[in-house]
Amino acid sequence: MKKYLYVVKTQIITSMAYEFNVYGNIIMQTIIMITSAYFWKALYKGRDMVGDVDADSMLTYVIMSSVLSVLLITNVERRIERSVDRGTVATDMMKPINIFGVYFAEDIGNILALFFQNMLPIILIGSLMIKVPAMADIRDLPLFIISVAESFLINWIIAALFGMMAFTAFNIDALIQVKKHLLRLLSGSIIPIWFFPPAVQKVLGSLPFVYIYQLPLSIYIGRGSRAEYLSGMKIQFLWLLGLSAVFFYVQSRVVRKVMVQGG
Repeated sequence: MKKYLYVVKTQIITSMAYEFNVYGNIIMQTIIMITSAYFWKALYKGRDMVGDVDADSMLTYVIMSSVLSVLLITNVERRIERSVDRGTVATDMMKPINIFGVYFAEDIGNILALFFQNMLPIILIGSLMIKVPAMADIRDLPLFIISVAESFLINWIIAALFGMMAFTAFNIDALIQVKKHLLRLLSGSIIPIWFFPPAVQKVLGSLPFVYIYQLPLSIYIGRGSRAEYLSGMKIQFLWLLGLSAVFFYVQSRVVRKVMVQGG
C-alpha cells in the first residue's frame, strides 16, 4: 500500500506542475457549463417544469455535471497506450507491483490535485455566473458520495478495459476521443436521459453509463425518492461487480500474453 500511496503523492506533485493545463481545463469546462446553462434557460423560458424537473434544479444539474466531469477524468487509457507503444509494458509487469494498480493510483493522485485546481474554481464560477448549486436534500449527501465513488470506479474500469485495446490495435487515440464524448452523451452528462424518448430511455437504462453521471446527479438535485436512489445504487453496484470481474479476467489474459510473447 505504501508503494501506491507514494505513486499518488508523486502524481499530485506532477499534476500541480502543469499550470497551463489547469487553466485550459478550467476555461474549457467554464465555456461548456455556461453554454449549457443558457441552453436550458432558453428551453425553460415560459415553462415551470420540463421532464419533472424545474429550471432551478436543471441549472444545478449543469453545474454539478461540470464538477463531476473533473472527478471522472482518467488517464489510464493513454498510460496503457504509451507503455505498449514504447515497448516497456513487459518490464513494467515484471516489477514487484501491479501495473494497473499504479495506473489507478496515478489517476487518484491526479483527481486529488484537480479537486483543488479545477473543481473548486468551477463551483465558484458557476455560483457567481449561474447559481449556487445547493443540494436538494442534504440528508441524501451520504448516498451522493457513495454513488459518486462507485461511478468513478465504473468509469475507470471502462477506461482501463478500453485502454487494453492498445494490445491489439495499432493506435487508439481517435477511439479514446470517440469513447470520451460518446460516454458523456449516453450517461446523461450533457442531456439527461429522461428527456429522451421512452424506447431510448429503456435501452440506455440497461447500460452502465447512466450510473456514471445521471444517478449521482439525480440524487443531488432530488429527482426521485430515496427508495429510487437505493434501487438505482443497487444496480450501480451490480454493474461495478460485473465490470470488475470482466476487468480482472481481461487483465489476467493480457498479462499472460505479454509475459509469454515478451510484449
